[in-house]
Amino acid sequence: MKAVLLLARRELATYFNTRWGLVVLGAVLLLDGLLFNAFALTGKPRYSADVLEDFFYFSSGTTMIASILLTMRLLAEERQEGTEVLLQTAPVSEAQVVLGKYLGAFGFLAIITLLTIYMPLEIQVNGKVSWAQIAAGYTGLLGLGAASLAIGTFGSTLARNQLLAAVIGSLVLVLMLLGWLLSRITEPPISGVLAYVALFDRHFQPFMRGRINTESLVFYASVTFAFLLVSTRVLQFRRYR
Repeated sequence: MKAVLLLARRELATYFNTRWGLVVLGAVLLLDGLLFNAFALTGKPRYSADVLEDFFYFSSGTTMIASILLTMRLLAEERQEGTEVLLQTAPVSEAQVVLGKYLGAFGFLAIITLLTIYMPLEIQVNGKVSWAQIAAGYTGLLGLGAASLAIGTFGSTLARNQLLAAVIGSLVLVLMLLGWLLSRITEPPISGVLAYVALFDRHFQPFMRGRINTESLVFYASVTFAFLLVSTRVLQFRRYR
């Protein structure tokens, strides 16, 4: 566990010490702010709960994009710069490498996500915000972000460079989002299966409305575990080969 925490701290520090991490942080906060002011804070009178729901809706998109951008360099950068051999010969297992790097990325994404708290608080100026809805919404964002980061980590383990890692991660993420749309044009029981495996809609909307859905948290945890496990297996196969 000590090795995992060491890798996580090093990865988290890398995001703060490199231009890329700060660019992602600034871009996400800027985009969230623009979307919040353009679509959530409209000139028409609205209930505070509806404004907050729109904020979490748009934030879910920026969270998934940020997840791909943060993970594209996790392991692909090691192969691109020829330093992968250092990880393979280090006294750490593939599972520790994947988990350590993943936790570092998750820590940075959590910081970015929580920095947007001032936007829901702005609603307090002319309305009344439910703290339960805020807590549920951020819980959903972190769950969605955790699953998206795991998908991006998987893409990074497969790719030889960071650009390809971003492409692979994005494709897998889009495939897991398509279930949301396909479920609307298919018949049961297929529509139910497609709706369940989709990252958005069924699993995220309860959080937007202020309800913590245990089933959705289990789903996000399962997706996270599955993709981190596959990422570990890819590294093990590469080392043995």
